[in-house]
Amino acid sequence: MRVVVVALGKVGLPLAARIALAGHEVVGADIDPRVVATVNRGEAPFPNEAGLPEALAETVADGRLRAVTDTAAAVAEGPDLVIAVPPLMVDASARPDWAILDAVVGDIGRGLRAGTTVSIETTMPVGTTRGRVAPALAAASGLVEGQDFHVVFSPERIFSGRAIEDLDKYPKLVGGLSAPGEARGIELYASFLDAEVRGLGSAEAAELSKLAETTYRDINIAFANELARYSDELGIDVLAVIDAANSQPYSHVHRPGIAVGGHCIPVYPRFLLAGDADARLPLAAREINEGMPAYAADLLGDVDGKRVLILGIAYRGGVKETAFSGAFALRDALEGRGAEVVAEDPLFSADELRAHGFVPWDGGDVHGVVVQADHREYERLEREDLPGVQAIVDGRGVLDAARFAPVPVRRIGRPAGTGADPGSAIAPRS
Repeated sequence: MRVVVVALGKVGLPLAARIALAGHEVVGADIDPRVVATVNRGEAPFPNEAGLPEALAETVADGRLRAVTDTAAAVAEGPDLVIAVPPLMVDASARPDWAILDAVVGDIGRGLRAGTTVSIETTMPVGTTRGRVAPALAAASGLVEGQDFHVVFSPERIFSGRAIEDLDKYPKLVGGLSAPGEARGIELYASFLDAEVRGLGSAEAAELSKLAETTYRDINIAFANELARYSDELGIDVLAVIDAANSQPYSHVHRPGIAVGGHCIPVYPRFLLAGDADARLPLAAREINEGMPAYAADLLGDVDGKRVLILGIAYRGGVKETAFSGAFALRDALEGRGAEVVAEDPLFSADELRAHGFVPWDGGDVHGVVVQADHREYERLEREDLPGVQAIVDGRGVLDAARFAPVPVRRIGRPAGTGADPGSAIAPRS
C-alpha cells in the first residue's frame, strides 16, 4: 500500500512511522522544510515521543518513509490512502479558524487522482467532512466523491508521548460518506493497525464520537473541580473522597487541578456547542474549568506588590506545548491581584518564556509559588530551591509538602498535611 500523511506533527509523524513499520510505502508531507529535513535524516523533530526516534531511524533508512514539502505532488503520485491531520486552529474563544485546514484540503484536491481514499483525522465540528471537506476536494480535483474517490473521517485517539503505542491500543473509528467509502476506509486502516477498526455508519457519527469522548472528560474534570472547591470549604481531602467514590464500579470521577489545557479538552467542547447550541453541560463545564487558575491564585493569599513564581508554562508535564495552558490565565489573575509574576519551565529557555509573554525567573527571592505544570523535575524541589518563599500552591499535587516546612503548601481540595497526589489509572487529572 502507498500512503501520504499530511502534516508531520505530534499526530501525523507517529502515524506515518507506524504505517511504515507495517511495511507500507509512506510519504510524509509538511510545509516546514526544517521538519522535512529532520525526518529525512531519520530523526524526530520534537522530543519525548516514545519509540518515534527508533521508528524513524529504521523506516527512513530502508526507504519506507520519506518526507516532502509539496503535498499536491505527493498526492498526485496516486496513493491508495491520504491521511490528513492538519491542526484546526482556533481563536481565544476556541472558535474554528479554517485557514490551515482549507489550505491542506486544497493542496490534496489539486493532486487527487481517481482511486484514492482521503481520510481526515483532525477533530472538527459535526458535518465538516460532508459539508466542507468533500466538496472542496471535488471542486479542486474535478472528481466525483463516491465515484472517483472516497472521503472518510477517522478521529485521532492518541496521547502525546505514547502515540505509536496508542495507535494499536484503542479501536480505530471510521465514518464514511457512503457505505462503500466506509468499507474501503476500514480495509485500508486494518492493513496497518493491530487495533480493532470499527465502522460508525457515517462521518457525522465518527465526528460526534470524538467530540463526545473529549467533552465527557471536560465535564468530568469540572465535577471533580467543584468537589475540590467544596472540600476546601469542609476541610476534607477530595482525593480520598474521589477514591472512595470510585471504589464502586459505576463511578469514574477524574482528578481536580489548576487548569485544563492542550489542543483537545478545552477546545472540542466548543466544537460540540457550535453544532448544538442547546447543550448546557459542556458550557457549564468550560466555565468551571476556566475559572480554576483564578481560584488557585486566591489560595495563595494576598500577593499585592509581591513577587510570585509560576512553575511550568506547559499545559501538562513533560510536553513542550502551551496550547490553552492555564499558565496564561494564572499569570493574568496574579497580575490582576497586584503581583509581580515571574515564570520558570525546564522545557523552555528564557527567550522562549519571553516569547510567550512571561518574565523569566532569575533565581531570586519570591514570596509565593504556584505549580502549574506537573513536570517531573518539580517532584524533587525543596524549600531551599525557592528562596524567600512564604506561600506555595501546588496546583498539580506533585510536591512533597514535608520538604517545605514550615512554609504552608496549599493543594486544591486538600487540607494541609496530606501527601502528594498518588494519581490514578482510571481518574485522569485536569
